[in-house]
Amino acid sequence: MKPKIILAAMILSGSTQLMAAPAPVSEAASSQSSIEKRLASLENMMQQRNFLQVELQQQLNLLQDEVSQIRGVTEEQSYKLEKVLQRQRELYQEIENRVSQAYTQPAAAPATDYTQQSNAQTYSSDLSENEAYERAVALIMKDKRYDQAIPEFQTFLTTYPNSVYASNAHYWLGQLLTIKNDGVKAVEHFKVVVNEFPNSNKRPDAMLKLGTLLQDQGSAAQAQKILNDLINQYPSTTAAKLATDRLGN
Repeated sequence: MKPKIILAAMILSGSTQLMAAPAPVSEAASSQSSIEKRLASLENMMQQRNFLQVELQQQLNLLQDEVSQIRGVTEEQSYKLEKVLQRQRELYQEIENRVSQAYTQPAAAPATDYTQQSNAQTYSSDLSENEAYERAVALIMKDKRYDQAIPEFQTFLTTYPNSVYASNAHYWLGQLLTIKNDGVKAVEHFKVVVNEFPNSNKRPDAMLKLGTLLQDQGSAAQAQKILNDLINQYPSTTAAKLATDRLGN
């Protein structure tokens, strides 16, 4: 009797274990579902990150293109500006050479009275400072219209009294008036360069011209002082050497 009871108990015990076995399968399924959700979330985050990286890269490329374009424009403008400045320097140098030649040969200058109304082309009064100065000096270099250049420089000084070209304008007026044999007015302009523009590169030549004119006008003492000041202040210049020769003679 006891063996049958034991057998039945064992059968019942096994049946209970079989009924309880499915529980771990359900927990595993739940855990797998959670992992899949996390993976999906991570995948979504990676996709968004990749999208942002692509968008940022596109914006960076656009900015680099814009910077390249700006750099190209800047380089082009710098090149053009340098060419303009170089042309201006060459222009002024040629002007100085030609006017100096005219100064040594006053007979070559036109004889027309610059105070009379000319038929020359009128110029706009709204020219910028650089354009106005270039227009005035172009009358000397290109057209050799010395008479028209004088009122043009006078107008320039009236319009731009504080211009960086003021000393140059007074110097050229002194030169042109000397050519016109108007030594009194020429002296006034050379004195402005000498007395009011101590740092002007035209000052040594202006001192030489001023001393020469004063000597020709009979003011020997003033002329000697000016020429001696020139020699002492600018001893290595051509103007100083010419002043030495003039004093020696």
